Amino acid sequence: MLEWSLDAFRAANTITEIVVAAPPGQEDPVAELGVVAVAGGEHRSGSVANALTHCNGEIVVVHDAARPLVTSVLIDAMVEELAAEENAAGVIAAAPVTDTIKQVGDEGQVERTLDRSGLWAVQTPQVFRADALREALADHGSLPAASDDAMLVERQGGRVVIHSTSPDNIKVTTPFDLRVAELLLRERAQ
Repeated sequence: MLEWSLDAFRAANTITEIVVAAPPGQEDPVAELGVVAVAGGEHRSGSVANALTHCNGEIVVVHDAARPLVTSVLIDAMVEELAAEENAAGVIAAAPVTDTIKQVGDEGQVERTLDRSGLWAVQTPQVFRADALREALADHGSLPAASDDAMLVERQGGRVVIHSTSPDNIKVTTPFDLRVAELLLRERAQ
């Protein structure tokens, strides 16, 4: 899955360097893929912080290899959108939520139904002004609880905007997800 993501980043016109946070001890095999490899952190944001120390650009793109269907077109569009949005600290890929979402209490009872018209399923890539992301990652107390880096930037007062994208930029977390990803990749290759 990492190699599928790397293919998209290599094909993107806006990417000049690729840094991968690898599981500790796996940096050498990852570096053999032609990227800068650094040890990942204890949490997701720690991994991003470690990788960010090796990035030189004013704009950085954070991506999970668990989303192997990312495209170079999406990456370039998001980087260009952030460059054009002077007052934005970040641009995040997201798709509108189509399911009805229920908030459930501790006992499994529905507490409320959320209005999905303003809900988005956030994905990666997430594109940030490097300084805004560095500042957000400096708040070490928030790092373990962060489910994405945009959350940290938002807490620092950074303006983050949505880049609407397709739900086929799926996250592979189950064997079913992997089957779907492989099917979608085969369709792309045809």
